[in-house]
Amino acid sequence: MMQYVLLLAAIGSEVTGTLALRVAAGGRHLFYVVVIIGYVIAFTLLSASLQHGMPLGIAYGIWAAAGVALTAAASRVLFREPLTPTMLAGMGLIVAGVLLVELGAAH
Repeated sequence: MMQYVLLLAAIGSEVTGTLALRVAAGGRHLFYVVVIIGYVIAFTLLSASLQHGMPLGIAYGIWAAAGVALTAAASRVLFREPLTPTMLAGMGLIVAGVLLVELGAAH
């Protein structure tokens, strides 16, 4: 269970770093510090999740799917970026694929 808590925290840190990257690229360069800290924390927590027994394929799949979905949703709210039905369908397919990978690993 601890590996999932660590992975969720890693995803949160990665999404925070990515959102900060959008702000920094827009001219607020001090946010690059948040980007670096967010990514360092994210990879540290991902590594800890793996050390607690989470398989790499599962961890990376959940990381990628959740990161894409959360970043897109937050970008819509924070930066008014588009979030079209086609994009939502794509995110749904990513999540479905990760679930299938996880189910396949259970057998």
